[in-house]
This record gives sequence, C-alpha cells and structure tokens, in this order.
Amino acid sequence: VQLVESGGGLVQPGGSVRLSCAASGFTFSTYAMSWYRQAPGKERELVAGINSAGGSPNYADSVKGRFTISRDNAKNTVYLQMNSLKPEDTAVYYCKAYRFAPRIDYWGQGTQVTVSS
Repeated sequence: VQLVESGGGLVQPGGSVRLSCAASGFTFSTYAMSWYRQAPGKERELVAGINSAGGSPNYADSVKGRFTISRDNAKNTVYLQMNSLKPEDTAVYYCKAYRFAPRIDYWGQGTQVTVSS
C-alpha cells in the first residue's frame, strides 16, 4: 500500500497550489479520503474529506471557501486545491485513506507547504 503526496513547495501569500496524492496497493474507489496538516509544534488537524464516490466534501472552518478537495477514481488520486493561501497554512500536508468496516487507515508520508513572502 502506498500513498504518495506531491505538489508542495514555497508559495507566496495569496497564491495557490494543488496537492496530489497518488494511491496504489488497495482498492482506492472503496475508501474515503482526507487531507490533514501538521504545523510545527501543533497537533495534526483535519483539513478536508471526501467520500469514496467523490461526494460530501467537508472542510475545516479555517479553509472553507479557499480549499477544494476532489478525487479521480480512474487515476487513483485525490487532490487538494489550495487558494488564497495564508502564512498560517504552512504545514506538512498528509493524505489518508480510510474505511470503517473493517476500520483501516493508510497514511502518506506528507508534503511540505510553506506560505511566505
């Protein structure tokens, strides 16, 4: 099982970046997907989630209206479009695949996003 995030980097405040998470080794289309982030000295927090069919996107209040989660089950990939970025969005971003019956979680290794001028 692998989840490989990409697309992170240094971006200026107000800028945009799209993260990708490519999955392999499991039946991607049967798992819900989420993006989390962890800033230095802080706990990992949920940013956005989407169900296995690509519906019911949900977002943390801090990113609503700026971030969009989507998925392409044909490509086994989930995306996070991040717009109007702020310095407080700086963090390592992780994707997670999960299902509830049975309970299974898979995590990626993370990609760094730094928002700075």
